[in-house]
Amino acid sequence: MPTDSDPPRYESPNHSTAEPTEAELTSDELTADEATAGDLGAEQVVERLGPEPIESELESIKAQADEYLDGWQRARAEFANYKKRIEREQAEARDRIAGDTLMRYLGVLDDLERALKDRPSDGEAASWAEGIELIYRKLSALFIAEGVEEIFAEGTAFDPALHEALSHEESDGHSEGQVIEVVQRGYRMGDRVLRPALVRVAK
Repeated sequence: MPTDSDPPRYESPNHSTAEPTEAELTSDELTADEATAGDLGAEQVVERLGPEPIESELESIKAQADEYLDGWQRARAEFANYKKRIEREQAEARDRIAGDTLMRYLGVLDDLERALKDRPSDGEAASWAEGIELIYRKLSALFIAEGVEEIFAEGTAFDPALHEALSHEESDGHSEGQVIEVVQRGYRMGDRVLRPALVRVAK
């Protein structure tokens, strides 16, 4: 145990166990991590580190934020395009199925039209004809509701995309390539031809 007469012991600074105080740290010894982890205020951090490290960190964060924003905008645009494509494909599939189904009933419509051409006007047969006409009108209304339109051909120029020529005949009242008569009506649904009109064409 040392006494008052013992000489003071010398301790080397290299072997000191005391932690340096905040005041003893210099700007060279203070790192960005130490500054953010400690209790120093923003002004003290800028004063110790200088503005350059802070500005560099802000630029890095801003660049990363811009990258995230750009990725989010790309993903949003891709999803919007995907949604539009799916909706378009679903609409096209629906129209295709509806068109295929309606094509099967075009023959029924033809039969009803033929039955009404020479309809009787007297007696019980007249009542029967009225019932046939009612069915024809309901079926025609269903076609119209589904967007089916008749292809008008008589008197127009022959169009192989819309018409099918049954015969080519001489006709004084028609120019060459003009439709003389429609033998069987044609129908279309939008841009799709369900059945071309069967026609006689002048030559």
